[in-house]
Amino acid sequence: MMRFLPLLVFIVIGIGLAVGLTLNPREIPSALIGKPAPDFALPALEGRAKADNQGLSKTDLQTGQPSLVNVFASWCLPCRVEHPLLNQLAREGIAPIHALNYKDQPRDATRWLNELGDPFSRIGADKDGRVSIDWGVYGVPETFVVDGKGEILCRHVGALTEHDVETKIRPILNDLKAGRESRVKC
Repeated sequence: MMRFLPLLVFIVIGIGLAVGLTLNPREIPSALIGKPAPDFALPALEGRAKADNQGLSKTDLQTGQPSLVNVFASWCLPCRVEHPLLNQLAREGIAPIHALNYKDQPRDATRWLNELGDPFSRIGADKDGRVSIDWGVYGVPETFVVDGKGEILCRHVGALTEHDVETKIRPILNDLKAGRESRVKC
């Protein structure tokens, strides 16, 4: 029996690897889906050009209308890639887009927003990253769909693409605006 032990171990490891290869690394499960956003209150991003520069808190997500929360940083290259799409969504008025500015220097973040455009209604400066950790953020960028009661419905890991917006984000927001439960699951 002992001589079959290496073969048995090899088979178990092989099955584990085979299952792992079928998983999508962008689909990282979140314990917060279907639950209220964590309690938080972040100060405004210092030096931001918008006249109504305000921070972000949980109560800002409980306005009765759905919103997006994007976690970004000026040092993040994928954030730069997705930023034109966020600007487009803001111009369309798809929903208020809020942001958590993750572990960033305020002057770098404001320079970045001045250069690339500022699609965000509110930005909370998460200087030490604690609030992002509470949201379950693994890295930047990440984007969340939050319903009007402040419940997290969807989490997208990585840079948003047009495909992500058309197949996940927009359908969820359209369903919420129509007053129905979303048919799209994240």
